[in-house]
Amino acid sequence: MKALLSFCRWIDALGEAIGKLGMWLILAATLISAGNAIVRKAFSISSNAFLEVQWYLFAAVFMLGGGYAFLRNAHVRIDFLAGKFSARTRNWIDIVGIVVFVWPLCYLMITLGWPVFERAWVSGEMSSNAGGLIRWPVYLLIPAGFALLALQSVSELIKRVAFLTGQGPDTLAHSGSSEALETAKAIAEAEHAQAHGGPGRAN
Repeated sequence: MKALLSFCRWIDALGEAIGKLGMWLILAATLISAGNAIVRKAFSISSNAFLEVQWYLFAAVFMLGGGYAFLRNAHVRIDFLAGKFSARTRNWIDIVGIVVFVWPLCYLMITLGWPVFERAWVSGEMSSNAGGLIRWPVYLLIPAGFALLALQSVSELIKRVAFLTGQGPDTLAHSGSSEALETAKAIAEAEHAQAHGGPGRAN
């Protein structure tokens, strides 16, 4: 298990690097978007290439960021319900989710996405817009993004098993409560107090 956890640390380091890259891509997309708007309004100049760069960058952040979101436990889950489960139950739910849903999805998207990228690479497919960009880089993001997600899911599975076997910490407990979870708890507590005549009940 120690060797597997060392492997996890390598995967997690890669995920952190991809996450930091994503932050820079968001900044680049924002600056390009602002520049496009300013140039279009001030000089009535527009470039399809720069417009397409915006959504290329957004696609890169979205596709490559899945693994980083998994690493940070920032992916979508029903936090209000998950917070009621025991630590072991939450980890078992994640294990089942990884094996039953994440891995098959990643396999499907990689096997379907790679031929699309390959055809665009061989043909040199270009955007249909005048002055647009070559298409293969954005098509490559599909298999690459899901490959990174699959790799990170391997790390997360190992960490869940390590916790359940008493050989590692509960990584799900280290993410902290989200603002949404805290808000949901506050609303539930207020509703409970009102229903039972506690503080906050309208007179």
